[in-house]
Amino acid sequence: MILVGALLTPVPASAAVVPSRIDLGLEAVATGLSSPLLVTHAGDDSGRLFVVEQTGRIRIIKDGSLVAAPFIDISRSVAKGGERGLLGLAFHPGYKTNGKLYLSYTDLNGTSVIREYRISTNPDRVNGSSGRTLLRVKQPYANHNGGHIAFGPDGLLYLGFGDGGSGGDPGNRAQSRGTLLGKLLRIDVNRRTGSLQYGIPSTNPYVGRSGLDQIWAYGLRNPWRFSFDRATGDLWIGDVGQGSWEEVDRALATRGRNAGRGLNFGWRVMQGAHCFRPSSGCVRTGKTLPLTEYGHSGSRCSVTGGYVYRGKAYPDLVGAYFFGDYCSGEIWYVDRGAARGAAPTRARDTGARITSFGEDQAGELYLTDAGGTVYRLTDS
Repeated sequence: MILVGALLTPVPASAAVVPSRIDLGLEAVATGLSSPLLVTHAGDDSGRLFVVEQTGRIRIIKDGSLVAAPFIDISRSVAKGGERGLLGLAFHPGYKTNGKLYLSYTDLNGTSVIREYRISTNPDRVNGSSGRTLLRVKQPYANHNGGHIAFGPDGLLYLGFGDGGSGGDPGNRAQSRGTLLGKLLRIDVNRRTGSLQYGIPSTNPYVGRSGLDQIWAYGLRNPWRFSFDRATGDLWIGDVGQGSWEEVDRALATRGRNAGRGLNFGWRVMQGAHCFRPSSGCVRTGKTLPLTEYGHSGSRCSVTGGYVYRGKAYPDLVGAYFFGDYCSGEIWYVDRGAARGAAPTRARDTGARITSFGEDQAGELYLTDAGGTVYRLTDS
């Protein structure tokens, strides 16, 4: 999560990352979780970490220990298993004063839901009766729900949705600007437009044009974790491939904002930097190709997008974007200023099923293992 105003002070560009200086390690900070899918912070100076469990609970890591009682439990409202479940959490940039947070989940009917809640008088418990539904998106299939949500440097909420599922995007939804599937959306949770439970930013690219007003970017297959570089505002997306190529997309910001506005990331015409449909001779014009990609050799199967390291504990990591693969458990990185087509550097094999990366308020990085552990990334 990025706090509003975090990009108002110019940040010098970091020097290129030197691979020989990186010796990436992992330190377990919590165990015994149920299918953790995300770890993040509230931006409230509390030092707490919040872990999303796919089964419908959010847990707190406080003072180095896992709090027994959940922050919130919506397990009775969540479809569990596969690519469904409680999939995302974002704290309002003003959470410290307004106590608002947002959940993204698949309900019992298989519909994607974005819902707002407020904290109770107990800072470690959400007021479960405070829920307000902002958005519902019907899913034609059980896979490719996407579900990640995050506030951008502009204070607006970004929502990532997959192409609706099955295989090969049979409805060509990712390329259609008439559906919310296969997209990155942008909404304003602080106001309402017409009968909507949220506002449509006037600077969204298809306001007043052909295309749904909520759309920010399109051509995504299943964006499994996106993030904004807290120093530059650049947008990074890990987009899961069909059967051959996994990709990481990067969209550069202009003066710290507007990264990705109106971009077409290519699916289903492209899979990574390669033609998919048609299998050859596809039209690349108007499509943003990935910064980096990797194939499915060595048991690799599904990219997990990450973050550009901006912490202070490990200076040699600054400016490196870390990401992983769910099946192989490998972590790679690429310099945040790399040219398109750059090859990623393999940092280490974790043995974990990497479901997500995350940041704490200081910019230190973490990852979640589907087996139930949250790790902190370290460097020797």
